[in-house]
Amino acid sequence: MIGAITGDIAGSIYERHNIKTKEFPFFSPSCRFTDDTVLTIALADTILSGEPYVNNLKRFFKKYPHQGYGGSFKRWANSDSLEPYNSWGNGAAMRISPVGFAYDDLDMVLRKAEEFTIITHNHEEGIKGAQATSAAIFLARTKHSKNDIKDYIEDTFGYNLSCHVDEIRPSYRFTSSSQGTVPQAIRSFLDSNDFGDAIRTAISLGGDSDTIACITGGVAQAFYGGVPKEIQETVYSILDHELADITKSFMEKFCG
Repeated sequence: MIGAITGDIAGSIYERHNIKTKEFPFFSPSCRFTDDTVLTIALADTILSGEPYVNNLKRFFKKYPHQGYGGSFKRWANSDSLEPYNSWGNGAAMRISPVGFAYDDLDMVLRKAEEFTIITHNHEEGIKGAQATSAAIFLARTKHSKNDIKDYIEDTFGYNLSCHVDEIRPSYRFTSSSQGTVPQAIRSFLDSNDFGDAIRTAISLGGDSDTIACITGGVAQAFYGGVPKEIQETVYSILDHELADITKSFMEKFCG
């Protein structure tokens, strides 16, 4: 899951200032972790500790309230409601990467992705995006080829992954929808050469850069066998102690 966190941090400065090239400093002094990272680590903590995810979503939001959450999530997190709000946004896919690493059966991955998603995103598009992301991670870490991953995602979820990123990039614009984010993020992975190139490719599309790179990063970590040590060290230096400790515990247990 540190691959997802890496993508979020590296892409954080380009969300509102898109860059349509892969030539940029991987990390800049202004890079930070956003809501993508906070809610990803909240899910990792749930898987590690058994704490209900609905509780962790609200607890982690209150501890890190200024990380760029969407308006609907923020209203829900600040309320007493435990009911979902039918979101079709990309917020579920961005936080789901721990599921792809933690479970050793594809059917279980899909069930758990839905279980953790419908707490907020009970719209079919929100669920589909989270399931597609976690399934891609599972298939990547279980040594399936890129063609296998592409075929499964297209056949199961109906996403069109036929266009190369170079065809997508010129006209791609910001969207917070799951269906406008997840296929592009997975395609960024498919067109990459290594982990770092996957993150650069995702960010170069523009749009919701931190979220696209977050989704891409989880799949790339799984497929390429991890995240380079120097990148991990920078990520851990940006996280605070609690977030870093949870991430390290999850990595040791499920990504060793």
